[in-house]
Amino acid sequence: MENLNKKRVAILATNGFEESELRDPKAALEKAGAEVHIVSEKSGTIKSWTDGNWGSDYTVDKTLDEVSQTDYNALMLPGGLINPDTLRKNSKAVRFIKSFFENHKPVGAICHGPWLLAEADVLKDRKITSYSSIKTDMINAGANWVDEEVVVDQGLVTSRTPKDLPAFNAKLVEEIYEGKHKEQVA
Repeated sequence: MENLNKKRVAILATNGFEESELRDPKAALEKAGAEVHIVSEKSGTIKSWTDGNWGSDYTVDKTLDEVSQTDYNALMLPGGLINPDTLRKNSKAVRFIKSFFENHKPVGAICHGPWLLAEADVLKDRKITSYSSIKTDMINAGANWVDEEVVVDQGLVTSRTPKDLPAFNAKLVEEIYEGKHKEQVA
């Protein structure tokens, strides 16, 4: 397993994130040695979504007003239906996401998380995957959408569903270990 000591990763989320898609990548990143912060719109806690109902609360470590991409080596975007749909209406969240691409840093997005990548306008000519119901949105944003467990394109790691988490987590850790990717651009 790659050693991510001294690497810092932001997980951008708000109420309605798919619990496993935040919990499992966070645990994998921490196990690999990374310091992981949950970043959100407001301080306090955010509520997960699991099995069709509201799930556990998670403590927000930093707000969007308190962070910059310069604070982190990578960004991770969990899915869930409510979470990315809410965040894509927040211009600070969209700018935060785009800044990781502008600075060639690894980004991971799973399930509905790539909606945020479309909003940040960073998908043109990128090979990605996502939850199948947003395939057309991804294609309309310029992506080359494929139906695969995990897709890596120059530091951008995407997966389809919680079933893909083991492969997603492994590739995310690997890409963060590798560091900046010069072809990772906005």
